[in-house]
Amino acid sequence: MTKKKDGSGSQGLTNDDIGADLRREMFRLQVEIRDCEKRANDLFFQNLIKGTSHLSLGQEAIAAGMAVAMRPGDKSFCTYRGHAHTLARGVPMEKVLGELMLRDNGLMRGKGGSMHLTSVEHGVMGSYAIIGAHLPIACGAAWRAQYLGESDVSVCFFGDGTTNIGAFHEALNFAAIWKLPVVFVCENNLYMEYTPIGDVTAVEHPAADRASAYGLERIVIDGNDADAVYRTALAAFGKARAGEGPTLIECMTYRHSGHSRADPAKYRPAGELEKWLEKDPVKIYRARLLEFGIAEEEIKGIEAESKRKVEEATEACKASPPAPDDILTTDVYADGGWSWRN
Repeated sequence: MTKKKDGSGSQGLTNDDIGADLRREMFRLQVEIRDCEKRANDLFFQNLIKGTSHLSLGQEAIAAGMAVAMRPGDKSFCTYRGHAHTLARGVPMEKVLGELMLRDNGLMRGKGGSMHLTSVEHGVMGSYAIIGAHLPIACGAAWRAQYLGESDVSVCFFGDGTTNIGAFHEALNFAAIWKLPVVFVCENNLYMEYTPIGDVTAVEHPAADRASAYGLERIVIDGNDADAVYRTALAAFGKARAGEGPTLIECMTYRHSGHSRADPAKYRPAGELEKWLEKDPVKIYRARLLEFGIAEEEIKGIEAESKRKVEEATEACKASPPAPDDILTTDVYADGGWSWRN
């Protein structure tokens, strides 16, 4: 990196492989994901979000870096911790918060809830509550693209615990044999549901250290650095589009809260959270924008705009009626009905 004046005349660092505009976008996404999920947490305590939810607080850089590297036709497959990826692909906050609040203005009109966010229009091909279930489905979508000669890439996000599920190994093997255009992204936040992944896995890096078994490169990156995620994603997507097969990426990160709203995370060692808060991806990226010559006032403007969006989305969701019965009671069973039968 070299010192150089940017377009505004301020002195700052420049890096031509990313550039100021993309960095602004990645910061905007991280801030909006953070603010939206913090609001979801607040709404839960106001009894406006029922049940539980799984937040990505602390993991925003992965969603932002990957989404900015994707093309409009690319497909995202998420776990139940899918709010961040859904927002990063361009789904409005109102649609996400509305779905969490089970309101008629939600993404699926309140029928799916937190764990099943889906928007085919935005390339979000579902959030899956069954651990590992979506990895073979992502392979199927990638196989379709390969068969039809289309250029889209399937990107499959999952947690570290998924690496001990059979579907993880089956999907990797299948993707490698058929050279499918799929990118597997392990968001390693050190914990499964309540158990440290290191306590139940024979290797240090549960995804990357198994890549060689399927002829894949070992890739471990800093999942709290959106630039590192973006660069790695670009290489993986380029490989997939060139017909050279899948990539497995292990992103090291940390969730700031428990596994879900039902988890106080008291099992974490003293001081561990504080250590990771120093590596907060939003904090890191804010400092980077300043380092690259983007003015403090512009950064504050991005932050203020995010808060405005959250407020507007929250009020729209509060004003929206609950999901109507005809939506909630349709297509529950294969015959299209909902009434219980033995």
